[in-house]
Amino acid sequence: MTNIVLNVIVLAVLGALSWRVLRGMRGMPLVWTVLHLCVLTAVFDTIMIDVGLYVFDPDKILGLYIWGAPLEDFAYAIAAAIGMPVLWVALGRRTTRQDRA
Repeated sequence: MTNIVLNVIVLAVLGALSWRVLRGMRGMPLVWTVLHLCVLTAVFDTIMIDVGLYVFDPDKILGLYIWGAPLEDFAYAIAAAIGMPVLWVALGRRTTRQDRA
């Protein structure tokens, strides 16, 4: 399985599971978060790849790069930018006994 297939599956499952929460959230803060995390991913992943901290198997990636970082690497930034606010909202809705008292 290539990285892009795995990334699409993970992002699709994340989107399906978090759709109810995402509908109630404002869109622009999420878009800005995704944009900023993708820029940071492009900068720092390019640096880490250039200094040899990690290497991608050429058979597992598409071969499309954004400023030195493989396209597949941006799925993690997108998943974090969407997943963390959804978890924050979803877990914040739960009440405990102390909150009710």
